[in-house]
Amino acid sequence: MKKTSGEILKSSSLSITDGRKKILDIFLSAPNALAHQDIELKCKEKFDRVTIYRTLQAFLEKGIIHTIPSSDNITRYALCNDDCIDSGHHHDNHVHFSCDECGKTICLDETAIPSVRLPNGFRAHQINMIVSGVCKSCL
Repeated sequence: MKKTSGEILKSSSLSITDGRKKILDIFLSAPNALAHQDIELKCKEKFDRVTIYRTLQAFLEKGIIHTIPSSDNITRYALCNDDCIDSGHHHDNHVHFSCDECGKTICLDETAIPSVRLPNGFRAHQINMIVSGVCKSCL
């Protein structure tokens, strides 16, 4: 069963405020990743940019959402799976898909990022994999 915004906030040890619940509800109902501007539009001017930014930062720190880099330099955010955070470290080990036609970015939760063998003396901190193409809605 899918958790409610209140349950997610409570299990993440965050205060349950109207702003946090509203922004989390937007993520829970979104079929794809969201940019800061998308959230602003969906909040219908109830919250200012700073409130949204601070809420997103709190969600990132608690492992509720993760960022998805993009070629257009707009950071997008998506909900994390329940096992996305472990021992205080964020693990976003799946591939993302970006549609060249409509611009939607979605998480491909069932597609793991392939392992990358680094040369001796190198250590990875993060791996991002974005596949671009055309989504099924735009075909």
